[in-house]
Amino acid sequence: MNLVGYTDRLSVAPGESIQFMVSSTQRTYRADIVRLIHGDENPQGPGFKEAEIESPVNGEYAGRVQPILTGSYVLVLTDARLDLAGGVTLQAWVMPTTPEKGQQGLLGKWSASDSSGYLLAIEDGGDLALRLGDGKGKTVDVRSGVPLAHHTWSFVAASFDAADGRVRLVQRPATIWPLDRYTAAVEQTVDLRGLGTTGAPFLMAGIWRGSIPGAGQVGALFNGKIEHPRLWRRALTADEVEALAGGAEPTEVGAGLVAAWDFSREISSSWVVDVGPHGLDGVAVNMPMRAATGHTWTGDEVDFKRAPNEYAAIHFHDDDLEDANWEADFTLEVPEGLPSGVYAARLRSGADEDYLPFVVRPEAGRATAPIAYLIPTLTYLAYASEHEIVGDPVVFPFYDRTMHAAEYRYIAEHHLHSLYDYHADGTGVCYASWKRPLVNMRPKAIRSAFASPEHLAADLYLIDWMEQKGHRYDCLADENLHTDGVELLRPYKVVVTGTHPEYWSGPMLAALETYLAEGGRVMYLGGNGFYWVTGFDPERPHAIEVRRWGGTGAWVAKPGEYYLSTTGELGGLWRNRNRAPQKLLGVGFTSQGFDYSRPYHRQPDSFDPRAAFIFEGIGDDEVIGDFPSLTLRHGAAGYEIDRAAPSLGTPPHALVVATATGFSDSYQHVIEECLMSTPHEGGTMQPLVRADVVYFEGPNGGAVFSTGSIAWCGCLSSNHYDNNVSRITDNVLRRFAGSWLGPRPPRPPNPGGTRPVHPQVLGGRGGRARDPLARPPVIGETRRA
Repeated sequence: MNLVGYTDRLSVAPGESIQFMVSSTQRTYRADIVRLIHGDENPQGPGFKEAEIESPVNGEYAGRVQPILTGSYVLVLTDARLDLAGGVTLQAWVMPTTPEKGQQGLLGKWSASDSSGYLLAIEDGGDLALRLGDGKGKTVDVRSGVPLAHHTWSFVAASFDAADGRVRLVQRPATIWPLDRYTAAVEQTVDLRGLGTTGAPFLMAGIWRGSIPGAGQVGALFNGKIEHPRLWRRALTADEVEALAGGAEPTEVGAGLVAAWDFSREISSSWVVDVGPHGLDGVAVNMPMRAATGHTWTGDEVDFKRAPNEYAAIHFHDDDLEDANWEADFTLEVPEGLPSGVYAARLRSGADEDYLPFVVRPEAGRATAPIAYLIPTLTYLAYASEHEIVGDPVVFPFYDRTMHAAEYRYIAEHHLHSLYDYHADGTGVCYASWKRPLVNMRPKAIRSAFASPEHLAADLYLIDWMEQKGHRYDCLADENLHTDGVELLRPYKVVVTGTHPEYWSGPMLAALETYLAEGGRVMYLGGNGFYWVTGFDPERPHAIEVRRWGGTGAWVAKPGEYYLSTTGELGGLWRNRNRAPQKLLGVGFTSQGFDYSRPYHRQPDSFDPRAAFIFEGIGDDEVIGDFPSLTLRHGAAGYEIDRAAPSLGTPPHALVVATATGFSDSYQHVIEECLMSTPHEGGTMQPLVRADVVYFEGPNGGAVFSTGSIAWCGCLSSNHYDNNVSRITDNVLRRFAGSWLGPRPPRPPNPGGTRPVHPQVLGGRGGRARDPLARPPVIGETRRA
C-alpha cells in the first residue's frame, strides 16, 4: 500500500477533535471527509455510497513515509548510576522462545555506535554472550558456546571485574536432565580494564540502535520471557551467583546492588518497578504480555493477583505493537450540528486510495434520534490486521486470494497482527490497539477467505437500509458505552447492534443489562455476539485485551495466563462467568461456517399473538431469506449463527419465531459444547447447528428481538430492499422505536396447560431439536428447547 493511515481515536463528538496519521510514498495526496453509507461494491447490491462533507481539512497534503517499528522491550532512561566503569554483574531468569533466530538483547546499557558499555545477549548460535566495550575502540565478547534451551527457564548471569579482566558467564536450566546440553559455566580473563560510559538507555529485551543512521531506536529484539533482572556495580563471586541461582534475594548477596526490577509490581500498567536502592524504574514499550507465569509458578494459583511472586515475568515479542507513533498530518475539529454517523477521511493519490473511518456520536446526553446504532468497534479492533486465511476449499469455497491482496501484503510486511493471529514465536496475540494502521477496517474491505465483506463493511448494510427506510438513528461506539454506561442508552427507545458484536467488556454488559431492566429495547441483528471477555486498558484506553480459553477461537492462552493483565479479571467466554448471551439476547453462538447460508422457516411460536407485529405482510408458509445475499451469496442465516437455549438463560417466555436448519458440515458445533471428539458435530448431523430468531418482552415495557445470524443484514437490500428480511426488520424497528409496547398481553388459552412443541428432528428436515443442555421438563409442562 502506497497510501495508508490511522486515527488517534475511533469515535468523536461535535466539539471534539480527531487526528489523522498518514504515510504515503507519493509526493502529495488529497484528503476529504466523507460520510459512509454503503461500502460493498458488489454489483448485486446497491453499490458503494458515500457523501462528501465540506470541511476545512479537505485538501492537498505533502506525502511522507512513516515507518512501523514493532517489538517490545523495557526502557530505563540513562542515569549515571547505570554507568559501571569498574565492574558489572547482570543476572536474570530467561525463557527464550526463538533462541535460534539470531542476536537478541537481554539486558544491558550498550551503545553500538561507539562500542561502549555492557550487554548480555543471545548470539546467532543461540548461546549466551557478554559484550563489553571501553568506548575507545576495544570490545570483547565472551560466549557460553552452548545454546539456551527452547521454551525452558534458565538462570543466566554474567560478570566482569575491571581490576583483573576476569569474566564469568553462567547459564543453567531450571531443571537439569540427564544428557544435559544446555548448562554452561565459562570463566576467562580478557584484555579490558574498564567500561566506557554512554548516553544510551538501559534496555531489557533489545539492543539500542538509536545513534545509528537509518536504524530503529531498538533492534535485536528478544522473543520470550524475562524474570528478575538485576544489576550490580561489581563482579559477584561464584558463591554469590550460586546463591542467586538458589533463590536468594539480591540484598542477601552483598554490596553493590544497582537495580532489581520486579515485574510482579504494577502488572496492569506499563510501569516497570525497581525495588533496588535507587528506584531506577523503567517503562515497557509496545505492550509486552504481562501477568505471565514465571519460573516459580506451581500451578496452585492461576490468578496472578493471588500469587504475584509467581507472575514476576514479562513475555516479550519482536512483533508487539501498541502505538505506531506516527506524526499527525491533519486534525479535524468536529463541527456542531454534524449528524451522527460513520465517517472517514478519504485519502487519494493517483490510483492509490485509503479510508480512515471513525464514528461521530452525539454530544453526551443529547440523543438526536429514537434509535441508537451501537457500532461494534471492539470487534473491528479485535479483527483488525487479521492475516490472510488459506484454508480447505470445502470450508472456503469462495476463497479469492486476489481480493485486497495489497492490504494483506502490507499486514505481512509490517508484522501487524489481529487478536486472531500468532506472534513470531507461536504465542497468541492478546493485545490490540487502534493507534496503528487497521487496513482491513475499511468500507470496501473484502475477506479473501469467503470473498464477502465483514465487520465495518457489513455493518454499513444496516446504515444504508435505515437511510432507505427513513429511520432516524444515532451512531454510538463500543468505547462510548464502556465509558459512559447506561446513561448513554437511556435517551433511546431502541438499541440496534451490528452484525458481529463479539467482544464486550464488563461495564458494557452491565450498562445494557440495566437498560433492558429499565424497559429498554434491543434488536440484535447479528451472530456470535457478546462472546469474549474483553478488557480496556485503564492506562491506555486505545488498547484492549483478550485471553482466550474454553471457547471456539484461534488460539488458547497458556496455562496460568487466563486472567487479563489490564483489568485483573478472568478472561475467556462470558458464558463461563454466568453471563451467557442467551440471558440478554435469547440466543447465543452455536456454529460457524463459510460456504452457504440457509433460509429461515416460521415456527409455531410465530403465530402467537405477541409476535403478530413481526410478521405483518409475511405469509404463513413464507420462507424467510431464501434469496440472494451480499454475505455468502445467498440466504439470511449463515457465517456465524446463534440458537436459543433455556439451559443457558433464554427466558422461559421467549418465542422462537423462526429457525434455519439444513446447514452443511462446513458448519461445526461450537467447541465449548463438544465434550468428546466425534464425527457428528457438523450441520448435516448435529441438530444444535441451527439459527433461531427469538422475540421476548422485558420488564417495564421493554423487549428483545434477535436474529441469530451474521448474514441477516446481507439480505436487507435484496430486490431493491423489497424482501421479507427487510420487511420483518422494518416491522420490529418501527414498533420498537415508535411506541412503547406496554404490558405484555396474557397468553391465549392452551388446552391441557402445555406449550406448543416443536418437532424434534435431525439433519435439518425442518423443525428444531431439543437442547440436551436444558433442564428436565417440569411435570405437567412441555418445555421447549
